[in-house]
Amino acid sequence: MTRPATSRQGAKRLWSRVEEAFDAPFGGADNPLRHLGAFGLYMLWIVVGSGLYLYAVLDTGIDAVYRSIGELSPWSVGGLLRSLHRYAADAFMLAMLLHLLREWCLGRYHGFRRYSWLTGIPLIWLAFLAGIGGYWLVWDQLAQLSAIASTELLDWLPLFSEPAARNFLSPASLSDRLFTALVLIHIGVPLLLILGLWAHVHRIAHVDYLPSRRVMLATLAALLLLALWQPARSNPPANLATIPGAIGFDWFILFIHPLTDFTSPALVWSLLFGATALLLALPLLPRPTAPPVAVVDPANCSGCDRCLADCPYAAIDMTPHPVRLGLRLAVVDADLCAACGICAGACPSSTPFRRQETLRTGIDMPQQPVDALRRQLEDELARLRRCADSVRVVVFACARGADADTLAAADTAVIPLLCAGLLPPAFIEYALRGGADGVLLGACRAGGCEFRLGERWLAERIAGQRQPGLRRGVPVARLQLTHAAAGDADAPTLALADFRSRLNHRAAALDKPPPYSRKAAHHA
Repeated sequence: MTRPATSRQGAKRLWSRVEEAFDAPFGGADNPLRHLGAFGLYMLWIVVGSGLYLYAVLDTGIDAVYRSIGELSPWSVGGLLRSLHRYAADAFMLAMLLHLLREWCLGRYHGFRRYSWLTGIPLIWLAFLAGIGGYWLVWDQLAQLSAIASTELLDWLPLFSEPAARNFLSPASLSDRLFTALVLIHIGVPLLLILGLWAHVHRIAHVDYLPSRRVMLATLAALLLLALWQPARSNPPANLATIPGAIGFDWFILFIHPLTDFTSPALVWSLLFGATALLLALPLLPRPTAPPVAVVDPANCSGCDRCLADCPYAAIDMTPHPVRLGLRLAVVDADLCAACGICAGACPSSTPFRRQETLRTGIDMPQQPVDALRRQLEDELARLRRCADSVRVVVFACARGADADTLAAADTAVIPLLCAGLLPPAFIEYALRGGADGVLLGACRAGGCEFRLGERWLAERIAGQRQPGLRRGVPVARLQLTHAAAGDADAPTLALADFRSRLNHRAAALDKPPPYSRKAAHHA
């Protein structure tokens, strides 16, 4: 029973290392491997936009379809758009398959991710159906080969009373109506694909529909250079009376034809249906016990909508408050909750300055309640105050990022978090007022949060760009946010050393202890 878990962890570590390697040249925000969904959507928009132009110039007659496409000069606007259409379609297929591989490696098909996984599998079929059909419209020898090979593959299934491949065995069997139907299918299938993509992401909040501006511009420039260097060209025109000779081939979309020739239609269909069934069955496999989901306390929920706005998976809804007329109450959908705690970090009642013996918040995580977080921080601050001759640092670190436990020392308190987004900004001020000389925040790399938005929301709250934000009176010079992945073993140690050096320089420049520390010492 341990072998699947071991292989899963191995696949996860391998993919994480590949992503981290790409962070070096690209950075987390621009790393395409961390934003494959957005990158794929961007490629799809290029395919759709260029396809609309090609549809406008395409003549669907048998004799005219090849000529209307072939008349597009490779270096004209139409020729460039044709090449963009071709290469963006290949890039979309590649991004889609890498996205599938990434989610599998990271084990993201259970629980709240089950719906997105199951709705994504049929999109693979639609994408390849649209891609293969697009090659038929050119009606060159590659289209002829693909049409015959595809229909022979379909003929193996008991779908038609007569073999469909007969339609492509002689020129007399073709008509203009066939190509009109192919155009409508080539337009209709992408529309279904776009509708399916909407269903795929509609349970996810704050979806990145496009990658960063730099990635979009760099990708578009690369596609244009590729289109100029190796423009898409038609093969010789189709001739059903002859066998196609040497032709250019697209292995990204049409690989199934050589696979069929090398094996058999029976084996190909077995592989396709078997792989699809296996992918659909993955969410049904046993999984580790799901962690407790967020819990709402109606007595402390003010209906402010902040947890709703910050939830990465749209797991929170607002309903009329059952007791307080005119107010609303947050409601958690247990099937969608990721148990990340980002909602607790967004709740305005999650402030340690509330002088309750037991801090009760509007929404909280049973496995790491805000009250327990405050008590743990107070215990650590009491310990740190005994280190009068050292720079005292409190480290709040995401448990899924770089391991910060090794930083714990007499003058350093380490408090792990379910997610960096769970930390209410008021805890930073509370730590500084309680005797800490500085607060170091450890979050995942940009774009690498296990729950998508934790590191982003924390950074925006600290900068005052998102509520609840860090108060303006808090000295940001005594605060440092560092980003590191689980594999960055030395990153926490280096970040702490750099932060301590900065705090020492600041104390030397001021030649006096920080004001919050003086207040803490006075009250003590």
